[in-house]
Amino acid sequence: MTISYSELRKGTVIVLDDEPWQVTDWKHTKMQQRAPVLTLKLRNLRNGRALERHVPGNQKLTLADVDTREAQYLYSDDDHYHFMDMQTFDQYPLTADQVGNALQYLKEQDMVQMVFYDDNPIALELPTYVVLKVSDTPPSLKGNTAQGSNKPATLETGLVVHVPFFVNIGEMVRVDTRTGDYLERVG
Repeated sequence: MTISYSELRKGTVIVLDDEPWQVTDWKHTKMQQRAPVLTLKLRNLRNGRALERHVPGNQKLTLADVDTREAQYLYSDDDHYHFMDMQTFDQYPLTADQVGNALQYLKEQDMVQMVFYDDNPIALELPTYVVLKVSDTPPSLKGNTAQGSNKPATLETGLVVHVPFFVNIGEMVRVDTRTGDYLERVG
């Protein structure tokens, strides 16, 4: 199926050079006495590479046939991370390149959205927020209560985030997976 620039939205997955690319941003420019130009900012779903591409503004874009299914992270071995499709119960091993920085937010048994292209898993979509346990952080000192101050904390997955001084080891915190920022203490 093909679409024009007017039907294009952020997050749309298109096919360019026989590869699936997700549109992260786009701009259509019309200049006087020149052909319109469509500027696309894209992210490759197979390898995570980002690029900017200029195409003629009246060119039709081909939508990629991608499917998103719920999957559960089971375990990791030497070079693969194993996920189970929750509809068919099939297991899929993904490489570290396919999983990308999602490893910093994943624990065993966590649920994610797995993206399939040509019936092969190619990428993961994390939930917007995850709750992780603080495994290491410096102790709070009396008098360290100035607003806006924070300290580094290592979470159970190895991710390091900056948290307020009142957060201690063993507490659960909510983290934004898009930015890697601490949001709040949970429970």
